[in-house]
Amino acid sequence: MVLVLNGVLQDECPLDTSTLFLQHPVYRDYAQQLHSIQAKSIGPVGLLYVGQRELAAAAPHDKNINIIGADDATTCIIVVVRHSGSGAVALAHFDGSGVDEAVCTMVSRVQELALGYPEGRIELQLIGGYRDSQGYGEDVFYSIMQSFHKHHLEIDLTQACVGELNTMLRGEINCPIIYGVGVNIKTGEIFPATFPDRGPDQQLRNARIFMGAQTVLDVYDSANGMLRIGPFNYDPLRGADLWLSQTDEFLLQHLSSSPDVEPPHFAPQTRATIRF
Repeated sequence: MVLVLNGVLQDECPLDTSTLFLQHPVYRDYAQQLHSIQAKSIGPVGLLYVGQRELAAAAPHDKNINIIGADDATTCIIVVVRHSGSGAVALAHFDGSGVDEAVCTMVSRVQELALGYPEGRIELQLIGGYRDSQGYGEDVFYSIMQSFHKHHLEIDLTQACVGELNTMLRGEINCPIIYGVGVNIKTGEIFPATFPDRGPDQQLRNARIFMGAQTVLDVYDSANGMLRIGPFNYDPLRGADLWLSQTDEFLLQHLSSSPDVEPPHFAPQTRATIRF
């Protein structure tokens, strides 16, 4: 009983996004405010990029980072946890795997970074998880909400740009409005964003998912200002040459949960990972 929605402590977790928006329509306004912000293209300098099944946390005084962000979220959901007193922030890219453990890690990391700063509330923001035909985004949303609701601390949901609030029609196909967001760790500003450079070591990080890793990896050591990937076991992908011989459309249909709405770089990025 620790999830706070629109300032009200909840006895039960919303079953889906429609229930959340019906009971708390203020989240429609919050999502619209995010939509009204012009998207920014963020370069690699001062960026901490968080990939799928990764999380990272940092404080405003971190001298290596200005922006923490993630993109390529279709059925996935980008989760931001921030301590309002210290400005410490954690960001994760969830696809449904390893959510319970990762939620605990995010909150713990933010609490650690907030030590010695003024008291504040822990704020939660969700972006992504468009309304796909298979309901994958809804499943990810529910697992995230359940995990935060089970946490012993009060956690205040301040943004839920998910489901129908992150969906538009393109022809007759639902597609995401926002694929990615950045957070300015100095100011706490959150904004729609794209990241042309998804490094470092993007192929290595993607290979971890190809190998079936189910955990969400904490990739940033804030004490030493160091990005840390792994350790994890890696074997060359069986049948790699066969996969590489297939068309982009084949890769989309067999390796994406949302083949109709993936960004243009999905297939080239996938091929680069298979070659790794």
